Amino acid sequence: MPRALVITAPGINCDRELLDAFSLVGAQAESVLLNQLRRNPTMIDRYQLIGLPGGFSYGDDVAAGRIMGRLIRQDLYGALVEAINRGVPMIAPCNGFQIAVAAGILPGPCKDEPWPESPAPATVTLSPNREARFVDRWTRIHVPETSRCIWTSDLQVDAETDVLPSAHGEGRFMTTPEQLSSLQDQGRIALTYGEGENFNGSLGAVAGICDTSGLVLGLMPHPERFTRWTQHPTWTRLDPGCMDPEPMGLQMFRRAFEVAVGVHVA
Repeated sequence: MPRALVITAPGINCDRELLDAFSLVGAQAESVLLNQLRRNPTMIDRYQLIGLPGGFSYGDDVAAGRIMGRLIRQDLYGALVEAINRGVPMIAPCNGFQIAVAAGILPGPCKDEPWPESPAPATVTLSPNREARFVDRWTRIHVPETSRCIWTSDLQVDAETDVLPSAHGEGRFMTTPEQLSSLQDQGRIALTYGEGENFNGSLGAVAGICDTSGLVLGLMPHPERFTRWTQHPTWTRLDPGCMDPEPMGLQMFRRAFEVAVGVHVA
Protein backbone atom coordinates (compact mmCIF):
# COMPACT_ATOMS: atom_id res chain seq x y z
CA MET A 1 0.00 0.00 0.00
CA PRO A 2 1.66 3.28 -1.10
CA ARG A 3 2.12 5.88 1.62
CA ALA A 4 0.95 9.43 0.97
CA LEU A 5 2.41 12.49 2.69
CA VAL A 6 0.31 15.61 3.16
CA ILE A 7 2.48 18.54 4.25
CA THR A 8 0.61 20.93 6.51
CA ALA A 9 1.35 24.16 8.37
CA PRO A 10 -0.49 26.97 10.20
CA GLY A 11 -3.34 28.29 8.06
CA ILE A 12 -3.69 25.18 5.88
CA ASN A 13 -7.33 24.08 5.87
CA CYS A 14 -7.69 21.53 3.05
CA ASP A 15 -5.38 18.85 4.42
CA ARG A 16 -8.24 16.58 5.53
CA GLU A 17 -9.80 16.60 2.07
CA LEU A 18 -6.43 15.70 0.57
CA LEU A 19 -5.93 12.90 3.11
CA ASP A 20 -9.39 11.59 2.31
CA ALA A 21 -8.77 11.65 -1.46
CA PHE A 22 -5.53 9.68 -1.10
CA SER A 23 -7.22 7.21 1.24
CA LEU A 24 -10.19 6.65 -1.09
CA VAL A 25 -7.91 5.30 -3.83
CA GLY A 26 -6.09 2.97 -1.43
CA ALA A 27 -3.10 4.93 -0.14
CA GLN A 28 -2.05 5.06 3.50
CA ALA A 29 -2.21 8.82 4.03
CA GLU A 30 -0.85 10.89 6.88
CA SER A 31 -0.39 14.56 7.63
CA VAL A 32 3.00 15.86 8.82
CA LEU A 33 3.80 19.40 9.94
CA LEU A 34 6.19 21.35 7.76
CA ASN A 35 8.46 22.18 10.70
CA GLN A 36 8.84 18.49 11.54
CA LEU A 37 9.95 17.80 7.97
CA ARG A 38 12.32 20.77 8.04
CA ARG A 39 14.06 19.24 11.04
CA ASN A 40 14.27 15.86 9.33
CA PRO A 41 13.93 16.12 5.51
CA THR A 42 14.80 12.42 5.07
CA MET A 43 11.27 11.61 6.31
CA ILE A 44 10.12 12.36 2.75
CA ASP A 45 11.99 9.26 1.56
CA ARG A 46 9.31 7.07 3.19
CA TYR A 47 6.49 8.17 0.87
CA GLN A 48 5.31 7.31 -2.64
CA LEU A 49 2.81 10.17 -2.96
CA ILE A 50 3.02 13.79 -1.79
CA GLY A 51 0.40 16.54 -1.44
CA LEU A 52 0.71 20.26 -0.75
CA PRO A 53 -2.81 21.17 0.36
CA GLY A 54 -4.84 24.31 -0.09
CA GLY A 55 -5.81 26.89 2.47
CA PHE A 56 -4.15 30.05 3.67
CA SER A 57 -0.70 28.96 4.81
CA TYR A 58 0.73 31.38 7.36
CA GLY A 59 -2.27 33.60 6.74
CA ASP A 60 -1.08 34.28 3.18
CA ASP A 61 1.03 37.07 4.66
CA VAL A 62 3.20 38.89 2.10
CA ALA A 63 1.45 36.97 -0.71
CA ALA A 64 -0.47 33.71 -1.07
CA GLY A 65 1.80 30.74 -0.30
CA ARG A 66 4.92 32.89 -0.17
CA ILE A 67 6.08 32.12 3.38
CA MET A 68 5.53 28.36 3.25
CA GLY A 69 7.08 28.28 -0.20
CA ARG A 70 10.18 30.08 1.02
CA LEU A 71 10.56 27.68 3.96
CA ILE A 72 10.31 24.70 1.62
CA ARG A 73 12.73 26.39 -0.79
CA GLN A 74 15.21 26.81 2.05
CA ASP A 75 14.98 23.44 3.79
CA LEU A 76 13.07 20.86 1.70
CA TYR A 77 13.76 21.64 -1.94
CA GLY A 78 16.48 18.99 -2.26
CA ALA A 79 14.41 16.28 -0.55
CA LEU A 80 11.40 16.98 -2.78
CA VAL A 81 13.52 16.93 -5.93
CA GLU A 82 14.95 13.56 -4.86
CA ALA A 83 11.38 12.29 -4.46
CA ILE A 84 10.44 13.49 -7.94
CA ASN A 85 13.56 11.88 -9.40
CA ARG A 86 12.56 8.51 -7.93
CA GLY A 87 9.10 8.79 -9.46
CA VAL A 88 6.89 10.14 -6.67
CA PRO A 89 3.67 11.83 -7.92
CA MET A 90 3.01 15.17 -6.24
CA ILE A 91 -0.13 17.31 -6.28
CA ALA A 92 -0.44 20.94 -5.23
CA PRO A 93 -3.99 22.34 -5.40
CA CYS A 94 -4.79 26.04 -4.89
CA ASN A 95 -2.56 27.38 -2.08
CA GLY A 96 -0.40 24.32 -2.72
CA PHE A 97 0.15 25.55 -6.31
CA GLN A 98 1.14 28.97 -5.00
CA ILE A 99 3.51 27.28 -2.53
CA ALA A 100 5.05 25.02 -5.19
CA VAL A 101 5.79 28.03 -7.42
CA ALA A 102 7.31 29.99 -4.52
CA ALA A 103 9.39 26.94 -3.56
CA GLY A 104 10.84 26.54 -7.05
CA ILE A 105 9.21 23.12 -7.57
CA LEU A 106 7.05 24.42 -10.43
CA PRO A 107 7.36 24.88 -13.31
CA GLY A 108 10.70 23.09 -12.86
CA PRO A 109 13.44 22.61 -15.48
CA CYS A 110 12.85 22.38 -19.22
CA LYS A 111 12.74 19.08 -21.06
CA ASP A 112 15.94 17.01 -20.88
CA GLU A 113 17.45 19.36 -18.26
CA PRO A 114 18.24 18.07 -14.75
CA TRP A 115 16.80 19.66 -11.65
CA PRO A 116 19.18 22.41 -10.44
CA GLU A 117 20.82 21.91 -7.05
CA SER A 118 19.15 25.09 -5.82
CA PRO A 119 15.79 26.55 -6.91
CA ALA A 120 15.84 28.53 -10.14
CA PRO A 121 14.31 32.02 -10.34
CA ALA A 122 10.53 31.97 -10.81
CA THR A 123 9.29 32.12 -14.39
CA VAL A 124 5.56 31.97 -13.58
CA THR A 125 3.42 33.53 -10.90
CA LEU A 126 -0.12 33.39 -9.51
CA SER A 127 -1.42 36.94 -9.20
CA PRO A 128 -4.61 38.40 -7.72
CA ASN A 129 -7.71 37.54 -9.74
CA ARG A 130 -8.61 39.89 -12.58
CA GLU A 131 -11.42 41.53 -10.57
CA ALA A 132 -9.35 41.50 -7.35
CA ARG A 133 -11.99 39.41 -5.57
CA PHE A 134 -12.04 36.01 -3.90
CA VAL A 135 -14.15 33.68 -6.07
CA ASP A 136 -15.75 30.40 -4.97
CA ARG A 137 -17.40 28.51 -7.85
CA TRP A 138 -17.49 25.30 -9.88
CA THR A 139 -15.66 25.64 -13.17
CA ARG A 140 -15.56 23.62 -16.37
CA ILE A 141 -12.11 22.16 -16.95
CA HIS A 142 -10.41 21.00 -20.15
CA VAL A 143 -7.42 18.65 -20.41
CA PRO A 144 -5.25 19.48 -23.47
CA GLU A 145 -4.56 16.48 -25.68
CA THR A 146 -0.85 17.26 -25.51
CA SER A 147 -0.67 17.12 -21.70
CA ARG A 148 2.04 14.84 -20.28
CA CYS A 149 0.57 15.03 -16.76
CA ILE A 150 0.03 11.61 -15.18
CA TRP A 151 -2.71 12.98 -12.90
CA THR A 152 -4.94 13.97 -15.85
CA SER A 153 -4.21 11.06 -18.18
CA ASP A 154 -7.24 9.39 -19.81
CA LEU A 155 -9.88 11.03 -17.64
CA GLN A 156 -13.42 9.85 -18.41
CA VAL A 157 -15.59 12.97 -18.32
CA ASP A 158 -18.32 14.57 -20.43
CA ALA A 159 -19.97 17.96 -20.74
CA GLU A 160 -21.88 17.39 -17.49
CA THR A 161 -19.04 16.15 -15.34
CA ASP A 162 -15.89 17.97 -16.51
CA VAL A 163 -16.04 20.36 -13.57
CA LEU A 164 -13.97 21.09 -10.47
CA PRO A 165 -14.54 23.55 -7.63
CA SER A 166 -12.32 26.61 -7.33
CA ALA A 167 -11.95 28.97 -4.36
CA HIS A 168 -9.18 31.55 -4.48
CA GLY A 169 -8.30 35.21 -4.62
CA GLU A 170 -4.82 34.89 -6.15
CA GLY A 171 -5.08 32.34 -8.95
CA ARG A 172 -4.37 34.34 -12.08
CA PHE A 173 -1.65 32.40 -13.89
CA MET A 174 0.88 34.81 -15.38
CA THR A 175 4.11 34.37 -17.28
CA THR A 176 5.79 35.66 -20.43
CA PRO A 177 4.32 34.72 -23.83
CA GLU A 178 7.58 32.88 -24.56
CA GLN A 179 7.35 30.80 -21.37
CA LEU A 180 3.68 30.01 -22.03
CA SER A 181 4.58 28.82 -25.52
CA SER A 182 7.38 26.68 -24.09
CA LEU A 183 5.02 25.08 -21.55
CA GLN A 184 2.50 24.37 -24.30
CA ASP A 185 5.13 22.90 -26.64
CA GLN A 186 6.42 20.59 -23.88
CA GLY A 187 2.95 19.33 -22.95
CA ARG A 188 3.13 20.92 -19.52
CA ILE A 189 -0.24 22.67 -19.57
CA ALA A 190 -2.17 20.09 -17.58
CA LEU A 191 -5.53 21.84 -17.35
CA THR A 192 -7.26 24.87 -18.81
CA TYR A 193 -10.53 26.58 -17.93
CA GLY A 194 -13.38 25.82 -20.29
CA GLU A 195 -14.63 28.38 -22.78
CA GLY A 196 -16.04 31.38 -20.93
CA GLU A 197 -14.91 29.98 -17.56
CA ASN A 198 -11.59 31.82 -17.13
CA PHE A 199 -12.93 33.92 -14.25
CA ASN A 200 -9.52 34.87 -12.80
CA GLY A 201 -8.01 36.07 -16.08
CA SER A 202 -5.22 33.49 -16.35
CA LEU A 203 -2.95 33.82 -19.38
CA GLY A 204 -3.92 31.14 -21.88
CA ALA A 205 -6.81 30.16 -19.55
CA VAL A 206 -4.26 28.00 -17.70
CA ALA A 207 -5.75 26.25 -14.66
CA GLY A 208 -2.82 23.92 -13.94
CA ILE A 209 0.68 22.98 -15.07
CA CYS A 210 3.04 20.06 -14.52
CA ASP A 211 6.78 19.50 -14.58
CA THR A 212 8.46 17.75 -17.52
CA SER A 213 8.12 14.33 -15.87
CA GLY A 214 4.35 14.81 -15.61
CA LEU A 215 4.54 13.76 -11.95
CA VAL A 216 4.14 17.16 -10.31
CA LEU A 217 0.77 18.85 -10.81
CA GLY A 218 -0.02 22.34 -9.60
CA LEU A 219 -3.55 23.61 -10.19
CA MET A 220 -5.91 26.21 -8.80
CA PRO A 221 -9.09 24.05 -8.79
CA HIS A 222 -9.64 21.51 -6.00
CA PRO A 223 -9.89 17.90 -7.27
CA GLU A 224 -9.81 16.67 -3.66
CA ARG A 225 -13.22 18.30 -3.23
CA PHE A 226 -14.81 16.24 -6.00
CA THR A 227 -14.26 12.62 -5.02
CA ARG A 228 -17.95 11.73 -4.47
CA TRP A 229 -20.86 12.31 -6.83
CA THR A 230 -22.89 13.88 -4.03
CA GLN A 231 -20.39 16.77 -4.07
CA HIS A 232 -21.38 17.72 -7.64
CA PRO A 233 -23.51 20.92 -7.50
CA THR A 234 -26.36 19.35 -9.52
CA TRP A 235 -25.83 15.67 -8.81
CA THR A 236 -29.54 14.99 -8.21
CA ARG A 237 -30.32 16.15 -11.77
CA LEU A 238 -27.50 14.34 -13.58
CA ASP A 239 -28.24 11.54 -16.00
CA PRO A 240 -27.39 8.35 -14.06
CA GLY A 241 -25.19 7.26 -16.96
CA CYS A 242 -22.92 10.25 -16.36
CA MET A 243 -22.08 8.86 -12.96
CA ASP A 244 -20.83 5.46 -14.11
CA PRO A 245 -17.16 6.57 -14.06
CA GLU A 246 -15.67 7.92 -10.86
CA PRO A 247 -15.87 11.69 -10.30
CA MET A 248 -13.19 13.69 -12.08
CA GLY A 249 -11.28 14.48 -8.90
CA LEU A 250 -11.16 10.87 -7.73
CA GLN A 251 -10.01 9.71 -11.17
CA MET A 252 -7.03 12.05 -10.88
CA PHE A 253 -5.94 10.57 -7.57
CA ARG A 254 -6.42 7.05 -8.90
CA ARG A 255 -4.12 7.78 -11.86
CA ALA A 256 -1.40 8.92 -9.45
CA PHE A 257 -1.96 5.94 -7.15
CA GLU A 258 -1.42 3.57 -10.07
CA VAL A 259 1.96 5.21 -10.73
CA ALA A 260 2.89 5.24 -7.04
CA VAL A 261 2.41 1.49 -6.70
CA GLY A 262 5.71 1.00 -8.53
CA VAL A 263 7.69 3.61 -6.56
CA HIS A 264 10.27 2.32 -4.10
CA VAL A 265 10.93 3.91 -0.72
CA ALA A 266 14.15 4.17 1.25
